[in-house]
Amino acid sequence: MSAASNLLKQHLLHRQQQGATHVALRPEALEKLSGLGRKPAIRQAPTPPQPITVDPAPEARQILDNPPPVATKAALLEVAGSTVEEKLATLRAMAETWEPARAMNSLRQAMVFAVGDPRASLMFVGEAPGAEEEKLREPFVGPAGEKLTLILKAMRLDRAQVYISNICKFRPAMDDQGSKNRKPTAEEMRACLPFVLTEIDLIQPKVIVALGATAAEGLGIPGSVGGLRGRFHSTSGIPTMVTYHPSDLLREEGMGDGIRAKRQVWEDMLKVMEKLGLPISEKQRGYFQAK
Repeated sequence: MSAASNLLKQHLLHRQQQGATHVALRPEALEKLSGLGRKPAIRQAPTPPQPITVDPAPEARQILDNPPPVATKAALLEVAGSTVEEKLATLRAMAETWEPARAMNSLRQAMVFAVGDPRASLMFVGEAPGAEEEKLREPFVGPAGEKLTLILKAMRLDRAQVYISNICKFRPAMDDQGSKNRKPTAEEMRACLPFVLTEIDLIQPKVIVALGATAAEGLGIPGSVGGLRGRFHSTSGIPTMVTYHPSDLLREEGMGDGIRAKRQVWEDMLKVMEKLGLPISEKQRGYFQAK
């Protein structure tokens, strides 16, 4: 009930108490009373224009529905320091006690960070440290590391000229582990990924090489090495080549057939060298041609 209605009711009750049996109203008052029961007209705001939606192409829908499995979940870490070297030292110290990785209880305690030139144009990313890497606290120092060193030598580079890291900074744990290793899970990679992405942001390499499907998945490039290799992908806007892990080469050698994978890795490395503008001799281009 409106305020006007309340006043009218109070007036009528007062007149009734005074003994009045009729109340006369002027015509203008009657006109006002006739409008009391009607709701005031509401002026509606104009309907805003609706956005036009366009159904994406099948390829776009697939990208939207299936985002990269790991890399999109990580954020860069803020690190103190005035130089790249100082910032990487701070990052290494942070990794030692990184609670998201420690809380998982599926990773071992020894942290293996990275090695190489913090101003390198070429960065290699592997999957996780193994027994030798855990022992020496340095990535790629076991048999697979020796194979990587030979690949670099064929490129006329050495380990001091590149930057080598792993997608997971701790060795994945196993029952009765000994020297056995396993690949890290997506959750284990995700726990360590902020460090790898921050390393990439600090170093700003011109090219990244993902060694194996696990490293590629961790960087947000899912798929098999056979389906991904031979062309460049992107990690934080940096050209990324996916190729076989050195341990894959060792495995094929153990089976008596190591030429195919070696040739494909070398083809990938030639593309990397071209992207970096490194000189390539006829001898380098001719590797495996006669084999």
